[in-house]
Amino acid sequence: MPLPAGVYRADHVGSFLRPKPILAARETLDGPNPISATDLRKLEDEHIATVVRNQLASGLRAITDGEFRRAWFHLDFLQHLAGVERTGSLSSTNVTTHGVTPPKIAVVGKIGHPNAIQVDDYNYVESVRKQSELAATTTTKVCIPSPTMVHFRGGREAISSEVYPTLEPFFEDLVAAYQAEIADLYAAGCRFVQLDDTNLAYLCDEGMRAEAAKRHGADPQALTKQYAALINKAVSKRPKDMIIGIHLCRGNFRSQWFAQGGYEPVAEVLFRELDVDVYFLEYDDARSGDFSPLRFLPENKIVVLGVMSSKKAELDDKEQVVKRLKEAATYCPRGLDQLCLSHQCGFSSTVEGNELTEEQQWAKVRLEVEIAKEVWGEDLSK
Repeated sequence: MPLPAGVYRADHVGSFLRPKPILAARETLDGPNPISATDLRKLEDEHIATVVRNQLASGLRAITDGEFRRAWFHLDFLQHLAGVERTGSLSSTNVTTHGVTPPKIAVVGKIGHPNAIQVDDYNYVESVRKQSELAATTTTKVCIPSPTMVHFRGGREAISSEVYPTLEPFFEDLVAAYQAEIADLYAAGCRFVQLDDTNLAYLCDEGMRAEAAKRHGADPQALTKQYAALINKAVSKRPKDMIIGIHLCRGNFRSQWFAQGGYEPVAEVLFRELDVDVYFLEYDDARSGDFSPLRFLPENKIVVLGVMSSKKAELDDKEQVVKRLKEAATYCPRGLDQLCLSHQCGFSSTVEGNELTEEQQWAKVRLEVEIAKEVWGEDLSK
């Protein structure tokens, strides 16, 4: 069975380390002489064109803008929805050296989608990708945060009771906003959307499950099913030729994590109830548990297995990566045919990036492509 269009044996989650000029420009935003929005976008365009070419040169075939226009993988998107603001942070089960914990948002008005959020960004990446001689064999992927990100971290208390006395209209408006964004992206030509969802992974962490139960007044398993239903409604109107992926990880800030725990608590709902085509799953260390949850994977779905690490500067052990791929395949109905390879998360889920250099980042990507070709063959689309 062929891979879905836009999915490749060597794939990636989406973000790359920000170039120094972008970092320097963003540092001015809170100062007395901030860079203008026009000049910032011009600078981003220049470096996005470079990162597109670097992805192609390194052997990747799913192409993104590296998330160079974002400070956080989720906030920069969600704050463009009407009625949403950032406020506070979520506690973490990891004692990090930097003290940063995942930020929360609040719903202070009626959720809406006044304008397309990612279309202009998609169009720019497409314009660069199509100039390449590899245009016919590559795909532009758009990564957006999962709709669960608007609910999980704050719960009922973070959603205005004046605007939404009950939560059913809130979820209806949230679904409508995502449906509108997906429709806008499709109309622009996008055929692959990836939803980034830390929350289903956080619900694998015993500590975070307990906190979620208190925050939401609901059993974590019921919350898992509720989120699957929410995502399903959000993507329910996508055309048949649009691929939907979902990425799960347990936090990725400056090479450190926020949660731990295997996929077993959410696995059956994740694989059997969630209406997506491909899963990008964190699996780079023991925090993600073993591969046995893959036994719930249906025959018609794909897992991009994140057994390589974007958190570490050193190259992954090739033999160990291949060994783990083969081990994971024993749980899949169609074995290796249902698997692809990636790093567990992006290299820069936030503007700060992980603790490695750009040179080390691209060396890790090239190694990933090399391994994928050894396992599946030269054509990464098969």
